Amino acid sequence: MMAMLATPEIFLALSGLILLVGGVFKGDAATPKLFVLTGLVLAAALVLLASQANYGTAFHGMFIADGFSRFVKIILLVAAILSLILAWPYVARHAMQRFEYPILILFATVGMLLMVSANNLMALYVGLELQSLALYVLASFRRDHAASSEAGLKYFVLGALSSGMLLYGISLLYGYTGSLGFETLRQAFAGQTQPALGVIFGLVFVCAGLIFKVSAVPFHMWTPDVYQGAPTPVTAFFAAGPKLAALALLTRVMIQPLEGLTPQWTQILLFAAVASMLLGALAGLAQGNLKRLMAYSSIANVGFALVGLVAGGEAGVQALLIYLAIYFLNTLGIFAVMVALRRNGEAVEQISDLSGLSKTHPMLALAMVTFMFSLAGVPPLAGFFGKYFVFLAAVKAGYVALAIIGVLASTVAAYYYLRLIKMMYFDEATAPLDAVPERTVTVTAGLAALAMVLFVFYPSFLTDSALVAAKSLFY
Repeated sequence: MMAMLATPEIFLALSGLILLVGGVFKGDAATPKLFVLTGLVLAAALVLLASQANYGTAFHGMFIADGFSRFVKIILLVAAILSLILAWPYVARHAMQRFEYPILILFATVGMLLMVSANNLMALYVGLELQSLALYVLASFRRDHAASSEAGLKYFVLGALSSGMLLYGISLLYGYTGSLGFETLRQAFAGQTQPALGVIFGLVFVCAGLIFKVSAVPFHMWTPDVYQGAPTPVTAFFAAGPKLAALALLTRVMIQPLEGLTPQWTQILLFAAVASMLLGALAGLAQGNLKRLMAYSSIANVGFALVGLVAGGEAGVQALLIYLAIYFLNTLGIFAVMVALRRNGEAVEQISDLSGLSKTHPMLALAMVTFMFSLAGVPPLAGFFGKYFVFLAAVKAGYVALAIIGVLASTVAAYYYLRLIKMMYFDEATAPLDAVPERTVTVTAGLAALAMVLFVFYPSFLTDSALVAAKSLFY
């Protein structure tokens, strides 16, 4: 049965419903067990996905399983599992032990997996909204914290606006082609040198809706406030999972159904890439809050990833996938350090709070240095190779100026990464930090830092997998 191609998604959805019913009957006392069970369910889905050998379409062509979706889904499931590991100590400390938390992570993951495998504009929208609805609640999950409630409200209002723009664009494309299927859309737009004005409007609105989801300029305004206000482990999940899923969705939509409109959408994404790199690099210089800094860093990194999509072709998509795989692990490692650190029981969020970290928590400081150097693109760490591949793809595709702008933006952004390192190693601590009892969080940070270092010795594991995934998009 072709529906077997969606076995991981079906398994996750059914498991989520069962766990939800169990949580309703057992109450918040069952939260620790639900965290463990949700992690096991996600791990089982990862095994199912890794063992899946067949590719094809299901549900009347609305769902597609290919090398590209498999590559991205494996990363998304790993991100969800690591996010749960980071969340439990924080949830336990801040009186957030409610059974809905792990279940919302589970349903958001289902939505992300459906997004990546969408082969129809309606399936795309359903997966996107399933993910978004769970994320709105997660952003405001700390109900006793005004900033968290504000973050959830802002995310909901702006997310509804972007969904409306996306739906309007979908309706225009449907009106001109009579179909929502990706293959039919691809055939309808093939060879169009002068597409109709309505089609261009539809393309612009679809791009605008998806650009919001990846938090690229000019639809980035929600990111700093939501990152700062949401609970730290939720922010970690936002930065890794949903952003990766949205970029993968944007890539599939541009490469497959809208392939015939490549000259048009390239202009839009070229502007978004340049503006995101520059704004993320420059605005980050003035930040004093660590989570806001990571928000602007994520905007800049989305710009770097979009460089690969603008370059196009198998090399461009391969570079984008390599960059996203490295970025997700780097980001989760940074947030693992943030979750581990606290002062007087409260989470550390200000950049100045990291002053003197090397003297009180030397291993965490070393891990943080690794992540900062990797994000800055310092060789031989993994982050350097992520940027190398996207800039190389841009140069080979003829976008030399874009690559130069990317290098300059990366150089500017390196300042605030180096400033953090300077504070950790050369400044004196303003007040002592609490001890770090959570071994799971520190081990997660350590393993992520180790991966940034070891990538240079085993790059083919990721680069070859990314190339196979990229080739599957170009049928």
